Amino acid sequence: MYVIVEINGQQFKAEEGKKLFVQHIQNAEGGATVEFEKVLLVDNNGTVTVGAPTVEGAKVVCEVVSPLVKGKKVLVFHKKRRKGYKKLNGHRQQFTELTIKQVIA
Repeated sequence: MYVIVEINGQQFKAEEGKKLFVQHIQNAEGGATVEFEKVLLVDNNGTVTVGAPTVEGAKVVCEVVSPLVKGKKVLVFHKKRRKGYKKLNGHRQQFTELTIKQVIA
């Protein structure tokens, strides 16, 4: 059984026991339990239920493993040819690591 859940404006496929790296959640603490109720789709062994816009009574219960995880560094390079202009900028996105404890549908 899996569900499609919306977390911080992004959609994720959620199954029990799976780890998710979502956009940084501000008030999350390590070991805390977080519930997400924006379930868009439920697949229960081939029986698909699509919400309009969400499925009633469905939710995903997660545990915060690590409240702040930094992603890989992304290098942004700008150059204008024949002008001597070069600029290098780096960025590391911040994520929150979640473990899905229970899918209620």
